[in-house]
Amino acid sequence: MITTFKILAVAASALAVTGCVSPWANEAGLYATPIGDAPVTANPTPYSNALVCMANYATATGKARPRIAVGRVLDYTGKVDLEGGRQVTQGASLMAMSAFAKAGAHLVERFDTSVSELELKYSNNRLIGADPGVGQGPAEPEFRQIMAGEIPGSDYYFVGGITELNSNIRSVGIDAFIGDLDPTDAKGRAGFKAFVINVGVDLRLVSTKTLEVVDLISYQKQIIGREISAGIFDFANGNIFDVGAGERAMEPIQLAIRSTIERSVLEMTANLYGVANADPCGALAQETQGMHQPQSVTGTAIRLPGGSLITDGGARADPNRWNENRDEGVKAALRGRRG
Repeated sequence: MITTFKILAVAASALAVTGCVSPWANEAGLYATPIGDAPVTANPTPYSNALVCMANYATATGKARPRIAVGRVLDYTGKVDLEGGRQVTQGASLMAMSAFAKAGAHLVERFDTSVSELELKYSNNRLIGADPGVGQGPAEPEFRQIMAGEIPGSDYYFVGGITELNSNIRSVGIDAFIGDLDPTDAKGRAGFKAFVINVGVDLRLVSTKTLEVVDLISYQKQIIGREISAGIFDFANGNIFDVGAGERAMEPIQLAIRSTIERSVLEMTANLYGVANADPCGALAQETQGMHQPQSVTGTAIRLPGGSLITDGGARADPNRWNENRDEGVKAALRGRRG
């Protein structure tokens, strides 16, 4: 029999756990400290390395890189979860931009030009001062000038949509209960369930000058989910024990969409660069033997207009970089600041 002392011990343990939350803010101004210490990491798909190979190949062989603009890649499935909102990402256009960056394409912004349009309006009304180094002489203007031809045009633009989300293509499950007729003997149960859904995209690459659709791709990807459970029920020494354990896992839907977009961008840029679609990494290895190439999956290095290199993708892929718990440089800088 469970004694009153045991009940009080369980209650005290529960209260001890709640000690992590206080109704009074601590010295840092927090009621509670968030859990978790996972660092920020790269967000690759199985196609990201091939995209980077594509960029490296174009760089090493001097391939011409057309300017790409990414337009709207919308959710056309219409699927909405009553509790969680839309089931499909609304950021597919941003995924496409990241994919083209990994492939080394020259991107021009056409998705959100609101800031540039406002700056253009202010400049046109002479409300923005001259850029540094301009307007120093008496005859030079003291406001930003609008020069013809400053904005580069795009050669192609990428548009399309997420067109499929099929929620249950097939599912399977099994449940089992094991035990004899004696009610006091142990009983066990186990179960397994699996289901498959899929997402689909239809994407196209359009010539900006002629509006000719130069490439069109339709892809789908299946996604699997599973659930495993097991438990035991028993009487022992006058006490009841009911213990269960389980696991649920499912491929991320949004990562599947990113994968279909990256595969599409890979195929399109392969045509633009003149690389065999099936093996951009093999083409890179064959034609650039002995050359050192970065192995990042975060994208090519970003260059400022003046040509200076900000950083390389390999450094950006390092999960320890800039993390105060993992980067020794940051630890050294913070040493002595923490009370």
